[in-house]
Amino acid sequence: MKLYRISCIAACSALLALNVACDADDNDTPMMDDDMVGLEDDGMMEVDFSGTYAQVDYMGRPGINTVLSGSGELKDMHNAAIPSEMQATFQPSFEAQLEAYHDAYAVALGLTAEDVDYEPNILGDILNGPENDGYTENPVSATVLTSVLADDVLEVAPNLPTTYFNPGAGAPAYEGAVGLTGRTLTDDVIDVSLILLFGGGNGARFNGQDGLPLLVSDGVGITATVATEFPYLGNPE
Repeated sequence: MKLYRISCIAACSALLALNVACDADDNDTPMMDDDMVGLEDDGMMEVDFSGTYAQVDYMGRPGINTVLSGSGELKDMHNAAIPSEMQATFQPSFEAQLEAYHDAYAVALGLTAEDVDYEPNILGDILNGPENDGYTENPVSATVLTSVLADDVLEVAPNLPTTYFNPGAGAPAYEGAVGLTGRTLTDDVIDVSLILLFGGGNGARFNGQDGLPLLVSDGVGITATVATEFPYLGNPE
């Protein structure tokens, strides 16, 4: 499967939230009909985007920067980074943080770090290509996963459905699974991200059972009412 990246800035606002802030000297500028908004001879609307803007956040994959950046300084750097530079800059620290989480849980469970190491997850063929069948033969290592997650952009697969992750037939083979081809309003992206980070080969490694912590879900489901017409989301519940 071939994935095509798109910049966060170019993504549809329904899929991707990008916050920008203006300089204070723009805030008190009166809006003038003639030079701010007007109609051209051909009827097209002309909008004046002049001013000074500052990028303050990315939200291609909510929660990833929060979970895998080990400091506030690193979070701020990631939020202001250029997407093409994200992987090389942040992948090593993201991987180190992911492994550190597993080490911390090992200590909490009275085990050694080697006993609770990151386990390749359920995205094998999806991220690495269908050279082999099943995640066990085509593992998504911590390096592969954090290389993908370090880029806070959404992928597009023109010939596949848009989804953050659809497990297909589910464990153990996940036949027909599709992942990281964009986002829809009904995707529980936090749970999916936690499953990819901590779910291991069957997606339920740390599921809160048998004395293990619950790490594969935040326990919050999708409660919003989603419509088929703009603005898509109903009133908060």
